[in-house]
Amino acid sequence: MTTAAADRGSLRIADRVIAKIAARAARDALSDAPQAQHVPPGTEPNASVAMRRGQAHVRLSVELGYPNDIVAVARTVRRHVADRVEALTGITVPEVAVEVERLHSPATHRAEEGRVR
Repeated sequence: MTTAAADRGSLRIADRVIAKIAARAARDALSDAPQAQHVPPGTEPNASVAMRRGQAHVRLSVELGYPNDIVAVARTVRRHVADRVEALTGITVPEVAVEVERLHSPATHRAEEGRVR
């Protein structure tokens, strides 16, 4: 007698795991964004996840290069994050909120390279 997969057990993916997947997906999407070279190395997107009714609602904080089409970049990030989280976890992502925390211009990039810490 064969037991159906759903009857053998369950899987719970922690919110922090989904957040890590979302942050990595955002980083991947932002690496191809225009003016990405102006964002200092090591700058990582921050992600948080709230699970509601079996769906992941994702919030991202990102830094972008300037000048940039912020709306287009945010749209690309939202789409890529939702697709990756759904592909890797099977969890539906109805919402990805993107907050732009900082813009980095070429002048900012040069100033930060010249600083001694």
